[in-house]
Amino acid sequence: MDLELAGSFIQQNHRAVLATRRRDGSPHLTLVTCGLDGVGRAIISSTEDRVKVKNLRRDPRASLCVMPDRFFGGGVQVYGSATIVSLPDAMEPLIDYFRRVAGKEHPTGMSTDGQWRASAGS
Repeated sequence: MDLELAGSFIQQNHRAVLATRRRDGSPHLTLVTCGLDGVGRAIISSTEDRVKVKNLRRDPRASLCVMPDRFFGGGVQVYGSATIVSLPDAMEPLIDYFRRVAGKEHPTGMSTDGQWRASAGS
């Protein structure tokens, strides 16, 4: 699948499974919501205390399997090195994430402590 087609799929489908590596090297799988940022990187949002974030800080290699809501009907796998962006630097990317994925503004009153963006590419 070419990058343009994969990007289009991710823009339309936001359900995904993120794979990171535990300290012992075994996989850690997490259900996430994803999107694409303005330069075409896969993005997700999480809090700093999650296992996936701790795993990515130790080993930034990640795999993201994106699928449609109905589960069947194709999918896209993105893999590469994740970049974690913590607050306060993550505020603008987080607002952009909510606009792109949810189609709305950042929810009022939501705690943003520890929000981050992970980007994975080939």
